[in-house]
Amino acid sequence: MNRRSALQRLLFACLCAPALASPRRVPPHNQNDHGVILISSLDELRIHAARDDVKVRLRPGVYTLDEATSHRFIRFTGKNSRYDLRGATIRVDTRLFRRFGVPTGPDGFYCVLDLVGEGVVLEGARIETFGDLPGIQSKNKIVNVAAPRVELRDVEITTAGSAPWGHGSLFGISGASVRKMNGIRVGWPAADAKIIGCRVHMRAMGHGIFVQGATGTLIEDCHVDGLLRSTDDILRETSGLAFERGFLTPGRDYVEGVRVGADGRILPGEMIALSEDGIRLYDRAQGHETGPVVIRRCTVRQMRRGICTGLGPGADLVVDCEAVDCVAAGFNVGSGDRLENCRANARYAEALCCPYRFSRGARVDLEILDSRDGLGNTNLAVINGRDHVVRLRAAMPDRVSGSFVIATGSRRGYAFYQKDVGPVSGLLLDNQTRATVLAGGVDSTP
Repeated sequence: MNRRSALQRLLFACLCAPALASPRRVPPHNQNDHGVILISSLDELRIHAARDDVKVRLRPGVYTLDEATSHRFIRFTGKNSRYDLRGATIRVDTRLFRRFGVPTGPDGFYCVLDLVGEGVVLEGARIETFGDLPGIQSKNKIVNVAAPRVELRDVEITTAGSAPWGHGSLFGISGASVRKMNGIRVGWPAADAKIIGCRVHMRAMGHGIFVQGATGTLIEDCHVDGLLRSTDDILRETSGLAFERGFLTPGRDYVEGVRVGADGRILPGEMIALSEDGIRLYDRAQGHETGPVVIRRCTVRQMRRGICTGLGPGADLVVDCEAVDCVAAGFNVGSGDRLENCRANARYAEALCCPYRFSRGARVDLEILDSRDGLGNTNLAVINGRDHVVRLRAAMPDRVSGSFVIATGSRRGYAFYQKDVGPVSGLLLDNQTRATVLAGGVDSTP
């Protein structure tokens, strides 16, 4: 009986075993069961970046990018391909940003990752520069998105390598000796691009995330931060750019959120941002208008302007966003823009600025955060134009001083650059703060 059972078990095992004539197919060594190609070098990444319909996984590790064949260091030209760089750190030698001379043409700029293939998805990389050597021109970028349906997800960027550094916009924002290192650009012909969960740490002059001529852009769950410096600290310098120029800037009275003297002299008691805007829209690029942008659940800290949609021609939507300790404006809005459930403080600049005379129909719901212990600012909001609906509220009113003003029809703060602000009409203002409304003046006092 026991012998028969053993034979039965052996027969059953033989019947259930796979046939020897049909062995299991073994995938190539660099491809897993889901068709994902596993790579372990930036050279391999360049090869697959030009291929359509691939799924590529760069093994976790630290990779040094110190060689390239053009001013676009790694170009993703393939269509509908996905690149998983989670756990990978790419360290970029700033010497590359001068290796190929000054590029020409409308796209004549250096960038690390150039996403120009339709439908490309790239996620998870950590990118940082090293060497701190300024580039050969001012338009340097870490990531350039310039194709339809590109998605950039969970990428973390730390920028360094710009000039002049340590003085913000005091000595100019373009041309001459200015050399920037921007974070993420979304530019024409990008359409329906998605920038999701990205973090940009600005340790160079430049913008964190900006949009030029693209349409249908979504920026969601992103964070941008910079560094601040007081003019008192600058005035203590005994060497360097400011010292060499006698602490005189090319500006007069006001330079990008900072008061200067009538002769351009740097004044004490001001705060500057060492970088530019956190999230910014331009009006156009290469003759193409920037379309409406949606910005959700984003935060900006210690930048020149926090979230600047006012320069974009579309009606932009900003939801659940926060701008803290910015030095020119927390939120800069224009015609048709909507701020829903947003937050900002006014320690160094107005929380809200709608500076444009011809702006129409902005809708703003803004909570004012703790604005105590500020420097060089008495503006809570500056509002020009017509037919805006604005609600300003403070969850903790005692942290927003009654010495702040809400100025309408004014050139105060960032509106300093407006030559003629004109009268404000049709404004529905719900001021739930202790700030005083100052109406109808053209006072340019910060």
